[in-house]
Amino acid sequence: MHPVILRIGPFSIYSYGVMVALGFGLATALIYKNAARYGIDKSKIIDFAILILFAGIVGARVFYVLSNIDYYIANPFEILNLSKGGLVWYGGFASALLASIWYLKKNSIPFWTFADFIAPYIALAQGLGRIGCFLNGCCFGMEASRPGYPFAVIFPDSHTLRHPTQVHSSLALLFIFIVLRIRQERPHFTGQIFLAYCILYSMKRYILEYLRGDNPILTLGLTVSQVISILVFSISIPLFLYKAFEWKRALLRSK
Repeated sequence: MHPVILRIGPFSIYSYGVMVALGFGLATALIYKNAARYGIDKSKIIDFAILILFAGIVGARVFYVLSNIDYYIANPFEILNLSKGGLVWYGGFASALLASIWYLKKNSIPFWTFADFIAPYIALAQGLGRIGCFLNGCCFGMEASRPGYPFAVIFPDSHTLRHPTQVHSSLALLFIFIVLRIRQERPHFTGQIFLAYCILYSMKRYILEYLRGDNPILTLGLTVSQVISILVFSISIPLFLYKAFEWKRALLRSK
């Protein structure tokens, strides 16, 4: 693992922060570049990106702290220490979603159109961020029970071979990005790309949680992220089917 990429005197540059920044920067650049194709004013993109960055980090950190509340009650000064990771995607997603709804409504930008546009790039940014998790040694998997498992690695806080769930997640997110970009270039109903992202991501997260070795069980043998994944999936599927039905019905009426 390489949690620190570079040290300059008393200052350290952390791999986790670098990869998160790289993912966010690349996604923002691609969104900015392609905004005009979707009828979106480029001048709104930078303001939106800054808002989402702030809202996402705050929400992700708050969710992580609440998920590990006993530790942070005993170590309150660690709450603002992000050098070792400590962000939960669903927390960031929820806060960023609320901030997005407010910003888009304020600027008269259709939510579903914009959400469809940026959904693939969200997956891309996440995929790069997960590489940061791997380099940092956080979000690791459980011990590899199968002898000779070729992809197992030893993380700094463990002396046993573990599943590199961060890499699995990164590859899955790259796959989601490719699928969504291909679908984005073809005829689709409003909300299809964003809802497909929610469905695919929740499935990915639910499955990989069984290989995670750092998340406590909440209830019924499920982690917090698995419970949230079930909720996201359960909401997204009916919405997806309803919008698909309405789209097909509209196409039939137009013939």
